Amino acid sequence: MFYFAAVLFWSVAHAEDYPSRPIRMLATEAGGGTDFVARLIAQGLTESLRHQVIVDNRGNQAAQIAANAPPDGYTLALLGPPMWVWPLLQQAQYDPVRDFAPVALVASSANVLVVHPSLPVNSVRELIAYARARPGSLNYASSLIGSSNHLAAELFKFMAGVDIVRISYKGAAQALTDLIGSAVQLSFPSAAAARPHINSSRLRALAVTGAAPSALLPGLPTMAASGVPGYESVAMFGVLAPARTPAAIIARLNQDIVRYLKRTDIKEKFADGGNEAVGSTPARFATAIASDMANIGRLIKATGMHAD
Repeated sequence: MFYFAAVLFWSVAHAEDYPSRPIRMLATEAGGGTDFVARLIAQGLTESLRHQVIVDNRGNQAAQIAANAPPDGYTLALLGPPMWVWPLLQQAQYDPVRDFAPVALVASSANVLVVHPSLPVNSVRELIAYARARPGSLNYASSLIGSSNHLAAELFKFMAGVDIVRISYKGAAQALTDLIGSAVQLSFPSAAAARPHINSSRLRALAVTGAAPSALLPGLPTMAASGVPGYESVAMFGVLAPARTPAAIIARLNQDIVRYLKRTDIKEKFADGGNEAVGSTPARFATAIASDMANIGRLIKATGMHAD
């Protein structure tokens, strides 16, 4: 009983003093969808905590660095599916459940299926027919294993029964650049990243990957309504802390993040980036991660997906 009381006192005392110095928020590559969300959340926490929250882009090392950081609230991470997908595909130096304390589910985001205009298809059904007639001849651009554009493409391959070849890139921006340059034929970038290139006719949009159409691309149908019934691929992003971070600090961060996400101007900023602001309890985020891991695990088993 004395030990429990001492731990509780330590946690509350440190939360009252928290923060007393700048906070680091780890994210993956600069310029991607995760980076966009990380910078919005860092801005909000900087305002509420009155200490600078600095985004630190570490690519595919972000999750491992966060897992090994001191559990004191001064290292956070804004991460998405790659964090909990990589350990399903290969040996990782962290456990996505054991080594992290979820803080809040921040946003969800659908992608868009786009093709280079030189590809003679104008719909998902036409793309499926074209790909089936030429197995292995089409390439799709993808960033990190487990990224939203990678998972959306692999789910399309599986559900549509097509053989298209993945071309791997270190980041979503380079993948999109090569698609525009016709080095690859199709990809599943974020709606926000693809929209200017769709509007300029450098890319042709066929469908969105979510359950509902995107406000960023009015009139564009969903994949499910375009020839792949039941298809839905939506990425989620959230803030995590190292495991054993004091519960009082987690609660403080969650409260500030959820309050920030309720603001109309912030919801609009997220929407402009192709994201839906969410905000959740730590428990709900933990449940969402577990559910996503189960669904992706089934996809990995069904497709034989493997790491690079």
